[in-house]
Amino acid sequence: MSEVAGLAEEESGAEGEEREPGAGSGILRVFGRQLKRFRVRAGLERAVFGSTTGYSVSTIAAYEQGRRVPPPKFIDQADEVLDAGGVLQEMKEEVARAQFPAFFRDAASLEREAVELHVYDTLAVNGLLQTEEYARAVFCMWRPSLAEELIEQRIAARLARQVILTRRPLKHMSFVIEEAVLHRRIGDDHVWRGQLEQIVLIGQARNVDVQVMPMRRGEHAGLAGPFTLLETRDGRRIAYTEVQSDSRLHTDRTRVRALEACYGTLRAQALTPQESLALVEKLLGEG
Repeated sequence: MSEVAGLAEEESGAEGEEREPGAGSGILRVFGRQLKRFRVRAGLERAVFGSTTGYSVSTIAAYEQGRRVPPPKFIDQADEVLDAGGVLQEMKEEVARAQFPAFFRDAASLEREAVELHVYDTLAVNGLLQTEEYARAVFCMWRPSLAEELIEQRIAARLARQVILTRRPLKHMSFVIEEAVLHRRIGDDHVWRGQLEQIVLIGQARNVDVQVMPMRRGEHAGLAGPFTLLETRDGRRIAYTEVQSDSRLHTDRTRVRALEACYGTLRAQALTPQESLALVEKLLGEG
């Protein structure tokens, strides 16, 4: 498979340009039409159907019109209440993809199925390690500004990704974080402390290594920017890079091998996992 540039055929040039997650996405329109068809067939008004499933009339309308991404729980409820015979549930995975910005959807699918994941971050804590409060602060800083509803949906999608940290069988995961990221108090002091505490907690898991690249280190192999490496169940090794919402999946073996070598050097240059967690705990004590 050749290098893939611009995930999802560059459906959106930047995260801030999407007014709704997956707005205009074909799968959301298809799901919405099917949902309405089954609801009408069942003879239920939106108000009755919403009351049965625990959602407002406006929310049901948004789902049927493809303007919002329905959560998996709703899809399961709707399929059962409307006796859809699994038709709605079969679309659940593709519908879930629509909650991510267009440039990240393919990477999100690969991430979910990966057996190994290795991440190098330079500007902010990786989404897989973020607390809800930290994620909210990050999304609130996006420019152009995101709508409040879109921010909440993006937060929910980000937190949902974190299930891979504990899903069995456990995946081997590692993170190399620039020390400057730990000092950057995104949000406020409360948000910052909560995020550092989360890094320590996750870093103590047997399947996760967190390493810090110290600012005083004279040698640095990662000056070209952040990236993610992953291995799929069928043995494919893939790299993901992203700058200013311009994202790329790299499958060319030469390119991926170069980034793997870079990551190996980064881990050797960074503090050990034990030293890294000690540094985070020291920052907490000083803060």
